[in-house]
Amino acid sequence: MKRNLILGGFLAMSLVGMTVLAGCSSSPNSTADNGKASEASKAGGTLTIARKADANNLDPQFITNIPSANYIFGKVYEGLLMTDKNMEYKPALATEWKQVDDLTWEFKLRQGVTFHDGTPFTAEAVKKTMERALDPKVNSPRASNFSMVKEVKAVDDYTVQFILSYPYAPILSILASNEGSILSPKAIAEQADKLSKNPIGTGPFKFQSWTPGQEMILVKNDSYWGEIPKVDKVVYKVVPEDTTRVAMVESGEVQISDQLPVTELDRVKNSTSMTLARTEGLGVEYIGFNVKKKPFDDVRVRQAFSYAIEKDSIIKGVYNGVGSKAISALSPKMIGFNPKLGEYDYNINKAKELLAEAGFPNGFKTSIVTDDRKERINLAEVIQSQLKGIGIDLEIKVMEYGAYLDVTGKGEHSMFIGGWGNATGDADYNQYNVFHSSSHGSKGNLAFYTNPEVDKLIEEGRREKDVEKRKAIYAKAQEIEMKDSPLIPIRTIDHVAATAKNVKGFALNPVGYLMLNDVTVK
Repeated sequence: MKRNLILGGFLAMSLVGMTVLAGCSSSPNSTADNGKASEASKAGGTLTIARKADANNLDPQFITNIPSANYIFGKVYEGLLMTDKNMEYKPALATEWKQVDDLTWEFKLRQGVTFHDGTPFTAEAVKKTMERALDPKVNSPRASNFSMVKEVKAVDDYTVQFILSYPYAPILSILASNEGSILSPKAIAEQADKLSKNPIGTGPFKFQSWTPGQEMILVKNDSYWGEIPKVDKVVYKVVPEDTTRVAMVESGEVQISDQLPVTELDRVKNSTSMTLARTEGLGVEYIGFNVKKKPFDDVRVRQAFSYAIEKDSIIKGVYNGVGSKAISALSPKMIGFNPKLGEYDYNINKAKELLAEAGFPNGFKTSIVTDDRKERINLAEVIQSQLKGIGIDLEIKVMEYGAYLDVTGKGEHSMFIGGWGNATGDADYNQYNVFHSSSHGSKGNLAFYTNPEVDKLIEEGRREKDVEKRKAIYAKAQEIEMKDSPLIPIRTIDHVAATAKNVKGFALNPVGYLMLNDVTVK
């Protein structure tokens, strides 16, 4: 794809953000090696990966978290575009694209591509995929990502047009993410209800089997239109225990373990059998409140908690210096981040004053839910300790990841430890999913936060073509969100993995996706 195809129209400003991301992810530690297989490495064999949490769904239109998408996106499923390890757009199922006018984008599709079920890939597949995503009867939690799409028109077998209801700045970024995965039209017609457990895409790997809670197996797609993967098989093993996953890499039982806990960094760095893969991410971790539940429906209570949390000690003590202190739900590396945003200084007296104003001079008892990642449990314990200073008795509820998603998605929590790993590099992905009122629950807004002014700004940000105006819109939205405090941003995320020394060609991109196509195992 020639670069001028990417930089056309109003998406130029989106790609400014992508360029920044590329710069942020080009450090020597961003891959396990330089990507070139040594002479001792060879194609073939099995790549085994230990992962902390299982997927909770394999249907791209129902996947609501990056850990689940990481199992299959870019492996089994593909979109019209893809991003490389530096977040640069590359052709995928579309070979070229252009903006016809403010409301129309045209894509020329790759010919000779076949879905894993034998169905030819044509414009009809793109049309059927988008129609399913937007069908109210399907009730996809990802439908809001395509709410601006008025129509998908199959011009001919290999030309498709997206007709929008309004100009939408990040359209290419969405089409290059998991949400933009193209499904087999035959599978949609005949077994749509089975796609959550049996994915069928066009990607470099085919889905073979899934034993929930234990393992998932993908096999090389010998008929892949692009460069065929170097390994024959990928086996994901679900291993919740952090130290066990690292030990499995150390012993050679597995070759890769992602979501490396910060407590294991030194162990990997000092190992003779392991290598550390690390890249700066786009996501932010935070503490959140269910604003529909008392007493967190009172902004003074939420602000009091914000004043009572001391972040610097958390970054150093809990995260071992991995990542940096966050002041917004947007990473500083993303277009739309407000660098002038104020923050809540650590101020116990101010926190107590606000609690007293809200009617809680002696504090109260509440609870916080978290998944079972070690650093998040550690974070919960530190928060528990810090909040004692303002009279808060905080109960910690640790859950397996799937149970955590279920509880928070239904709004059964009071407080939660969460995060949003931006999958596109654009502010809209965070703002719409985390703060817009239409995204309550499993769609991403686990705080169940609603502010009509914020909704309006987020919607304006989606439509605005001018880069500087867009920045101003998101700056204002972040100021209101800071004041309303539905979340307390804690840190920006670095993605870290342990790999065996005999693994070559592995990389993590800024989203945290495992990039496996070039991997070889000695």
